[in-house]
Amino acid sequence: MRDFIQIFLLCVEGFFILYMLGYASFLFLSVTVGSSDLYAAKRRNLLKNELSNDYYVPVSVIVPAHNEAVTIEATVRSLLALDYKLYEIIVVDDGSTDETAQVMKDAFHMWSVDRPIQRRIPCQPEEKIYETRAWKVPITLVRKKNGGKADALNMGINVSNYPYFLCIDADSVLQHDSLEKIVRPVLEDPDVVAVGGAVRPCNGAEIENGRVVRYRMPRKLLACMQVLEYDRSFLASRILFDKFNGNIIISGAFGLFLKSVVIAAGGYDSTSMGEDMELVVKLHVFCRESGRRYRIRYAADAICWTQVPERLGDLCRQRRRWHIGLFQSMMKHRNIMANPKYGAVSFISYLYFLLYELFSPYIEVFGLLTTLLAFAVDLINVPFMLLFFGIYVAYSAIFSLTAFWARVHTIDLRLYPSDLLKAVGLCVIEVSCLRFILAWVRMIALIGYRKKKATWGQIQRQEIKFK
Repeated sequence: MRDFIQIFLLCVEGFFILYMLGYASFLFLSVTVGSSDLYAAKRRNLLKNELSNDYYVPVSVIVPAHNEAVTIEATVRSLLALDYKLYEIIVVDDGSTDETAQVMKDAFHMWSVDRPIQRRIPCQPEEKIYETRAWKVPITLVRKKNGGKADALNMGINVSNYPYFLCIDADSVLQHDSLEKIVRPVLEDPDVVAVGGAVRPCNGAEIENGRVVRYRMPRKLLACMQVLEYDRSFLASRILFDKFNGNIIISGAFGLFLKSVVIAAGGYDSTSMGEDMELVVKLHVFCRESGRRYRIRYAADAICWTQVPERLGDLCRQRRRWHIGLFQSMMKHRNIMANPKYGAVSFISYLYFLLYELFSPYIEVFGLLTTLLAFAVDLINVPFMLLFFGIYVAYSAIFSLTAFWARVHTIDLRLYPSDLLKAVGLCVIEVSCLRFILAWVRMIALIGYRKKKATWGQIQRQEIKFK
């Protein structure tokens, strides 16, 4: 029996060496490429070597909202502060039970209107429509029967007037130049059908007229660790995947889409808990199957500031929902896997998300259990194990700090020395502790998920500091 366990552990050891080498190589390549791109973009900005003209792509900004009375006014005011001329704002109140609609009506002096809606994508019926043209751009509020976030986005698409739409979460604010920068890939290449922007936690930030006037790392340690995680995530994969049109996810908090293609593809899937990823994968499939030339881009300098959970329970619920959405999207479009028709999307992007996102929590927890088994039967070299784990933590922490520092420096944020020390200390805790907690949450996420697949998954909101 002992010999069998020893052979089993050797096989597991070989698998984990290959698995970790693959991830480490990917992380090194992606963070290096991402940091290089960010610094190159900053040099172009300093030299004023950018696309700059007076042509504006008309954009409908869609804000799906459910019980967002605390944040919705600040979000809309941030949209009114954008350095852009041709856009409209559409807020879709998806059956809120709080004062979301009333806050909108009072803050922006909106009135009820009779307006027909052409349902090019199925969605739940509207109950009331409000409008105002007393501000910089038209603002529309649609109150509808609850149907979930995807259904609210489909309603926003149906109501929108312009050929491109931008989706943004109701707990987020855009930087003053974000719309201009996320539209830039469309001006550069007519084949672009979607563009994702960068998302950064706004906990601890003070924003005035779309500009960050004061930035501190969040007071809550859990939010601080998510700052490091977000920077590593958005820098690590999306810039690299952008090089070969391989991005298969655009954050639901901030993404631009060509409306005609989204409608032709069927819009957002209201049965999915990961409607943002599902739509992007669907666009890859639709464009490839129909023979359409297309590009899905990532604009690293277009920044959206969003609230992240400050309580562990909220964070676990959020990550559970994300993992279920990932599972649904990848299973629905599993025909992409090992399919030459999809090229690098199949053999790089899909494979990466399968191994290092969908299956990773199971692999990590399995690795922990085999380590305990090896310890129990005295088949483990404890000093070597501790050394290996220390190298893993140090390696991951260095790349987290590299991504964090590159992002901070290239968008000219000024940090206090205490914030830098906090980042250095917490990056180790994030990699060695929080990562394994969330791995467990993601591993058990699929248990009973069908019962709540259409819920919004609310977290506790804090009032956004926007002036």
